[in-house]
Amino acid sequence: MHNNYSKIETSLYNFYKYLRHKGLKTTPQRKKVILMFLSTDGHLTTEEIYNYVKKEYPSLGQATVYRTMKLLCESGLAREVRFSDGIARYERSIDKRHDHLICEKCGINLEVQNDKLELLLTNLTKKYSFIPTHHSLYIYGVCPKCQKA
Repeated sequence: MHNNYSKIETSLYNFYKYLRHKGLKTTPQRKKVILMFLSTDGHLTTEEIYNYVKKEYPSLGQATVYRTMKLLCESGLAREVRFSDGIARYERSIDKRHDHLICEKCGINLEVQNDKLELLLTNLTKKYSFIPTHHSLYIYGVCPKCQKA
């Protein structure tokens, strides 16, 4: 828990620095969006973030959430992901590198992490003198529960 807390603190510091560099203000609503996103596991839609933060800040506009998430992605603290439903979701960049198994029937999304796969990708990029900026691996199929149905 302590390690994740310090990652969030560092991320907040870096994001506020990024906002200052862009000449943007850190409003209470924006702070709440950022804190909510950084302290929540999983893949969040802007709608989920909006509904959560709106409870505390009824005057919050959806545009604030969209702009804040865009800024988080630009700053490198968030990644946009899209699964089979096509809806944009966001995940934290501070989380350990992982890939996704997605069921085409029920839509379940399993995060998987495999050191051998990461090593393979690292070796591939080195072999071709390629400098990667990011990668996404989505494996679509049918989960065990749906296979039984």
